[in-house]
Amino acid sequence: MENDDALFMRRALDLALLGTGHARPNPLVGCVVTHEGRIIGEGWHQQYGGPHAEVNALAAVEDQEMLKKSRVYVTLEPCAHHGKTPPCADLLIAKGVPEVVICNEDPFPLVAGRGIEKLRAAGVHVETGLLGEEGRWLNRRFFTFHEKKRPYLVLKWAETADGFLAGRYFQPVQISCPQAGLLTHKWRTEEQGILVGTRTALHDNPRLSARDWPGAQPTRLVIDKNLSLPPTHHLLDGSQPTLIYTYRQPYHKANLDLVHLSEADDLMPQVMADLYERQIQSVLVEGGPTVLNALINAGIWDEIRVFRSPMKLGQGIAAPRLGHGGLRSVENVGTDELFWYVNQ
Repeated sequence: MENDDALFMRRALDLALLGTGHARPNPLVGCVVTHEGRIIGEGWHQQYGGPHAEVNALAAVEDQEMLKKSRVYVTLEPCAHHGKTPPCADLLIAKGVPEVVICNEDPFPLVAGRGIEKLRAAGVHVETGLLGEEGRWLNRRFFTFHEKKRPYLVLKWAETADGFLAGRYFQPVQISCPQAGLLTHKWRTEEQGILVGTRTALHDNPRLSARDWPGAQPTRLVIDKNLSLPPTHHLLDGSQPTLIYTYRQPYHKANLDLVHLSEADDLMPQVMADLYERQIQSVLVEGGPTVLNALINAGIWDEIRVFRSPMKLGQGIAAPRLGHGGLRSVENVGTDELFWYVNQ
């Protein structure tokens, strides 16, 4: 049975999840305030630019005097700098909170241990690392972005039982079942960008939108080195923010930016650097085999999600091949199986 500390921190992690899709590019943060083993206040970071989790949790405590004898659980180190809101470390100190338990230290350079240092300097008892692995998984996009200086990359494709992801000559084939398609639209709302290569854009003419699930629309990202896409394609319709990575001269029009790449054998470092500068913390990669294999071979990926259908094509474009390492789970999604890998 879990002790009270772990139970309260797990509650804070559950609360943090409620900010999914709304807090970014800030991390997901939850906070629980306890007094003598009982929760007296709780909150989470509900909206980017809005009050942080600690602010909401402390404000939820009816008797503010109880804060002077409270124990606060927070999933990420309280901030120590003035951003869109005042420092949460200062608020905890001002309220007289004597004990703070933190899941993860913040990798963001303006925090990075300073919140903990400020709390301890004020006499607050601080504990760190409780359920740290769960906390890192919760904010894996945030941690990867700040630690690796690139977006968190989720590679996704659908393949047949005999290992193909398209017909001959890249002919589009409906491989995954309707339930898998719906889940894909949900995933699109969870990432800030969605990336495809030239062949996928040309042959599939995708919209790359989350039409079938409520939530934020991702920024569409297309590698089109020689501007092969015809102007009638959906990706150039201006319906949502779109970046085209190309060797050609850059230009801008409504909801569309061309980003110039220098001609090189490996374009991905340039694309990743540009996305980092644009503060795009996570990308769902739905590209064809060229883009997918380039990222896999370079080891530049964080998750891979593969829908495997019972259908067979006999011939076609081969899906990327993976080793057995990193398999996190296998589950049924409609008539398909979903294989979920994590880069270790």
